[in-house]
Amino acid sequence: MIKVLKEITFRMVAGANIATIIVMVLVGFSDRLNPVDHPALASAGLVFPVLLVINLVFTFFWVVFRLRGVLIPLIGFLLCYVPIRTYCPFNVRETAPEDAIKVLSYNVWLFAGWDTQPGEVNPILKYIAKQDADIVCLQEAMPNGISQQRVDEMLNPLYQYCDTAVKGRGGDCIALYSKYPIISRQRIHYASHGNLTMAYELKIKDDTVIVINNHLETTGLSLEDKSNFKQMVKGDVEAREAKKESKRLIDKLGEAARKRGPQAEAVARFISEHKGRSMIVCGDFNDNPISYTRRTIACNLTDCYVESGLGPGISYHHSGFFVRIDNIMCSDDWTPYNCRVDNSIKSSDHYPIYCWLRKK
Repeated sequence: MIKVLKEITFRMVAGANIATIIVMVLVGFSDRLNPVDHPALASAGLVFPVLLVINLVFTFFWVVFRLRGVLIPLIGFLLCYVPIRTYCPFNVRETAPEDAIKVLSYNVWLFAGWDTQPGEVNPILKYIAKQDADIVCLQEAMPNGISQQRVDEMLNPLYQYCDTAVKGRGGDCIALYSKYPIISRQRIHYASHGNLTMAYELKIKDDTVIVINNHLETTGLSLEDKSNFKQMVKGDVEAREAKKESKRLIDKLGEAARKRGPQAEAVARFISEHKGRSMIVCGDFNDNPISYTRRTIACNLTDCYVESGLGPGISYHHSGFFVRIDNIMCSDDWTPYNCRVDNSIKSSDHYPIYCWLRKK
């Protein structure tokens, strides 16, 4: 009788494991779904790491209780190799060659000026200066709380060339700081009330390189929404209320993704129109690694973090949302080295991401 019960238990666990794998595969490849047509599923990639952990728990179960059963979760991991590598790549660290250039992308959150006392050096500006990157792409670069003069005093001595672009009145400001001459600038047009993308041509040695700085549509979540989400993660919300709040958050995230889809397509269209040109694409995509947004823009590019990063690389770390939404990508004439998300500075709600690129 006990033997029969054990066999039934193993079959039930195997069934649950297979069901988990099916969902994991569907979620892992959900970045193929256009959010305009499927807004409710647009943020499915956010639950992918949860499914990975569940499959890992199944792996431990089979190792302990029935070793041959471990084939089930292993097959699941193999089927999801591509999304696993996209979400959490594991690469061997390599020393960047001396002739590589350093690229930094950072959503500076208005330089978090409210935390800087008069007379103090702004920590975000201090960090950017210390990194001494060759190209710096900033998002949310309005100097609220600190003056533009303080920004210029810190960065202008390091960067001879700079440009800022603002999306209308009250919209976002993105900035480019470069050690290389800026030859041209143009906006990549798409529908948005407050977000924007700029494309620049830089003269880097004997080559002209297109640098695209993105800040795509924000999630649309208020501080209250994020606070409620954080409480749900902690388990401080009743089941009925949590279900209601979850549906509301999914609707909001879906609506933002629906707006972001055409924006990503506009950027990808620009990249395709300039195929064959040397290109670096940076910025805050406001979407997770397994998303239509990231996949669409990365289609004809190398994702520097996937190719040379290590671990999940969480770049947004505020209010219970922990996910990589900041990116650096490049055309195939560059080799990326040691792309990192730097969690040593917590002044902004984003961590900076940087990478070294060497011409092939």
